[in-house]
Amino acid sequence: MTSLLEVRGVEAGYGLAQALFGVCFDVKAGEVVTLLGRNGMGRSTMIKCLFGLLPVKAGSIRFKGMSVDRLPPHQIARMGMGLVPEGRQVFPNLTVEENLVATSRPGSNKSMSAAPWTLDRVYDFFPRLKERRTNLGWQLSGGEQQMLAIGRALMTNPQLLVLDEATEGLAPLIRKEIWDALSKLKREGLSQIVIDKNVGALLSFADRHYVLEKGRVVWSGTSHALTAEKDVVHRFIGV
Repeated sequence: MTSLLEVRGVEAGYGLAQALFGVCFDVKAGEVVTLLGRNGMGRSTMIKCLFGLLPVKAGSIRFKGMSVDRLPPHQIARMGMGLVPEGRQVFPNLTVEENLVATSRPGSNKSMSAAPWTLDRVYDFFPRLKERRTNLGWQLSGGEQQMLAIGRALMTNPQLLVLDEATEGLAPLIRKEIWDALSKLKREGLSQIVIDKNVGALLSFADRHYVLEKGRVVWSGTSHALTAEKDVVHRFIGV
């Protein structure tokens, strides 16, 4: 199976401080891949590189066979990458509905395994957003904001959904709702990259994992392999 996303030898940093050292990974169509590691090990920096938010100093990023590592963020988004950023970053003074339509992009049935994402489909997927559609972003709970951030990304009709800290700071019941939603998206064939500290949930949900330590991939493998190598979890992820 050909890769939807290919990251090869990526190096990047902030000023003189290098943060990524030759990172390589790939995501195949319909696959869920995680980037694991402690805080400050390069996971979020890699996400910024994927979306053109941080320059790639060396290496390459290819999406659907095309080089994207020199493209501006809006062009990368138009190609079919959707981001659910760390901290959610919903527009606080826009309503739920305004947040959803602000960056929406029509879907193409040719490239989608399921029906295109529309406002009605997002409301069916997250009924709570429909109930809150006239509320402003700042009036939502943390869980509702995360649903809104996911819904907003889905409204761009992505072929690859990237979630940075998917359930951080959420109550257990809300976390379960988010994992259930992401599992449903996986069943529909949507490729995903997920960053989260809840390794237990990721083991039952994701296909493959990449562990980052000080800006390098130090381990990669399936959920079965990671479950068998508990020392990897304790050493590099700290849980």
